[in-house]
Amino acid sequence: MEIELRFFATVREAVGERTVTWEFDSGATVGDVLATVEAQYPELDGRLLDADGTIAKTISVMRNGTNVTHHEGAGTELTAGDSLSVTPPLTGG
Repeated sequence: MEIELRFFATVREAVGERTVTWEFDSGATVGDVLATVEAQYPELDGRLLDADGTIAKTISVMRNGTNVTHHEGAGTELTAGDSLSVTPPLTGG
């Protein structure tokens, strides 16, 4: 199944692109996708997923515009055509 990934701020800088579309097996989860991103871009290793496989507290992951923490977090199952946005927290004053 095809999933669109959108990256913002420092995550986009590490990836080098704002948007990519990748193929994943049916039944893939948000955690599967984030693990694949970390493997593809070593500078993100440990920045997207914690050692226990949960989403790092330092990022926000949105599935089709809804934060995945409102679903099952890293265990949220994806369907073809879904879009994931990966954003570090915004800071400033």
